[in-house]
Amino acid sequence: EKLPEQMIPSHFILLQALPLTPSGKLDKRSLVQAEGTRASLAVQYVAPETATEEMLSGIWAGVLKIERVGVEDNFFELGGHSLLATQVMARVKEVFGVDVPLRRIFELPTVAALARSVEAEMGMGQGLTSHPIRRLPRDEDLPLSFAQQRLWFLHQLEPDNPFYNMTAAVRLSGSLNKSALERTLSEILRRHEALRTNFVVVNQQPRQVIALAYTLELPVLDISALPATEWEAEVRRHASDEAVKPFDLSRDRLLRASLLRLSDNEHVLLITLHHIIGDGWSVGVLISEVVALYEAFSTGLETPLPELPIQYADYAVWQRQWLQGELLEQQLSYWKQQLAALPQVELPTDRPRPLAQTFRGAVHSIALSAELSEALNALSRREGVTLFMTLLAAFKAQLHRYTAQTDIVVGSPIANRHRNEVKDLIGFFVNTLVLRADLSGNPTFLELLQRVREVALGAYAHQDLPFEKLVEELHPERGLSRQPLFQIAFVLQNAPRTALELPGLSLTLLDVHNQTAKFDLGLEMWESPDGLKARFEYNTDLFDADTIARMAEHFQRLLTEIVASPEQRITELRLLTERERQQQLHEWNQTAQNYPTQTLHQLFECQVEQTPDNIALVFEDEQLTYAELNERANQLAHYLQKLGV
Repeated sequence: EKLPEQMIPSHFILLQALPLTPSGKLDKRSLVQAEGTRASLAVQYVAPETATEEMLSGIWAGVLKIERVGVEDNFFELGGHSLLATQVMARVKEVFGVDVPLRRIFELPTVAALARSVEAEMGMGQGLTSHPIRRLPRDEDLPLSFAQQRLWFLHQLEPDNPFYNMTAAVRLSGSLNKSALERTLSEILRRHEALRTNFVVVNQQPRQVIALAYTLELPVLDISALPATEWEAEVRRHASDEAVKPFDLSRDRLLRASLLRLSDNEHVLLITLHHIIGDGWSVGVLISEVVALYEAFSTGLETPLPELPIQYADYAVWQRQWLQGELLEQQLSYWKQQLAALPQVELPTDRPRPLAQTFRGAVHSIALSAELSEALNALSRREGVTLFMTLLAAFKAQLHRYTAQTDIVVGSPIANRHRNEVKDLIGFFVNTLVLRADLSGNPTFLELLQRVREVALGAYAHQDLPFEKLVEELHPERGLSRQPLFQIAFVLQNAPRTALELPGLSLTLLDVHNQTAKFDLGLEMWESPDGLKARFEYNTDLFDADTIARMAEHFQRLLTEIVASPEQRITELRLLTERERQQQLHEWNQTAQNYPTQTLHQLFECQVEQTPDNIALVFEDEQLTYAELNERANQLAHYLQKLGV
């Protein structure tokens, strides 16, 4: 009756007894432990999708002393009140550099809503978000998006190269309803025009051509006659063959699917699509729709999914219409200033760079412990940054230690899905940001982390400029041996994930690689229930497998040092493993040699006596034997003696 609504307790924690100190007083420190879990809320946990949402979630979790905060959680239902709201907004000002009024958190009490307000204050996505994407007639010429046009051009240069193939292999254990699965995939093809699009030349320009919806039939390869011990090797062989099989963008269906039958209750589904029609986020959309549709179709129900209001071709036209004029100049101005006099990061390689990049590649994977992963997340929350920023700063510190360069440039893909209309579409929306960090002055890791945060926030605020347009405007030095602007990539995969569950089936994703590398070096990381995973993709023309394995060890060691003492300067953080330190100190330092005790001229005289007729010196057209050279030396010594030298 007397308290304002936001101050009324929203949940209670039941204790068998209040914790007491030895003197019988209330032990408040023990009470704090009860606050470390997320309250039971009616709203289901929804993970952050954008960097702004992730940083806000971290701020809320730190202030409210809750393990995690979803983007749809209400601040006051989590136990927040006006005093805590003041702390939150003070941290928002400190982290984002914008002054958002306190009343905003009362008006917009969820992370998702407040994130949009913060982004508006920062000017993120200005211009593009104000113009709606409209569905267009399909009898018009449909241009490619900027990103599609770059991949189309690369395909013209090397049509048989599979480095933009995306392959997934899923093991299906249980009773498989093949007809329901075929109907599921056919419905997804009908829903998403991008999956049935080809790319042809019309009037010397590439254009999208969308085929009519068709029924997809899954070819089945039966390998059940093989012993069970050989299944895994055979599956990986077929998956690898599928991953390197090229597409013809003008004629082929750009999504291929097939089924390997291991036994009546064991199958492997292989799906391959070209990057020009999909991206990492699209894979999540594809999986979520497979789950929803297969569950409905296998029980005789109709599709539960609503029709899509727009398609990828509508987005491509919209992007070209609105990204021009003042908006284009504003974006270009930022990037031209940010990337002026861009350096090349010169990693020490095992072999010289070939004249033309071949894109031959391999991968090396590692897993971080759950304890280290949680420590990295805690450090990120404490410093008001995203996990992506923390890992990127660590990777840049490692590159600095390898190269001694203080201007480190790394490319990183961004989902580019900040418009609601495109979040449920399959298509190639991903954009590439060029993230440049200044490591001069030997900063502490915490200082470097703040520099990386500022660079990332600025890039997010200007993410609407396609990478392809940026390359076109900056006119970097081009060559067949390097990618333009950067040769090292980093990505933290945080696209929404759907549980791999189907009626009567358990699903397991198999790791498949297409044996290519788009860059000299790429580091891909993602979170799992067991902790962070990391995969180094490298160009095998430049690096040996042992070199990359050692690099992965160094990265893991560096992360351990960072969470232990982030206030250390980056050159003081230990990079080498204990084994390498012992190798350097003891094995490589054993340089003692038995040197002769004679003087130099005595050694020369010994050589003259042993091989007087061997050639000792070639000067222009004259050749002298050891004996002749010795005679000349004696004459010179006699002459110098006369001069008193």
